[in-house]
Amino acid sequence: MTLGAPQPVTVGELMTVDVVTVSMDDTLEEVRSIFDVSFFHHLVVVESRRVVGVVSDRDLLRHLSPFIGKMAERATDAASLKKRVHQVMTRELISVRADTVADDAGMLMLANRVSCLPVLHSDGSCAGIVTIRDICWWALEHLDGCDGGRDGRLDQFAA
Repeated sequence: MTLGAPQPVTVGELMTVDVVTVSMDDTLEEVRSIFDVSFFHHLVVVESRRVVGVVSDRDLLRHLSPFIGKMAERATDAASLKKRVHQVMTRELISVRADTVADDAGMLMLANRVSCLPVLHSDGSCAGIVTIRDICWWALEHLDGCDGGRDGRLDQFAA
């Protein structure tokens, strides 16, 4: 057995595999319901099992009226819930494979100003998703003397 440099961590080791997906024709009302009951901030948009985009909670907030559910709500405000995912999703898909090195995925996110990367199989279907939060936790766990905040030192930064 030869000892060498440790193998780099891959996206496959960090990604979430239980990905919530939506279709291009789902409504923003459906998307809002998913975000309301989950801890996710990104949903992968699929069409015929192929990943075609991403919709984030920020995309949703940008396209919904702030008056929904308020006394000042108008018909046009409520109508914003009927918009379809394809009208608000990010189509310029930046994705990775599970064997992508975590460092490279983090750099890709920073360079493209995105907060998640769908992880794709060779056929374009979804294998998982890796987020900037996943990359940050991984990086923190690998800093000398830091266990990713489980020692309580990062509690001061929690919202």
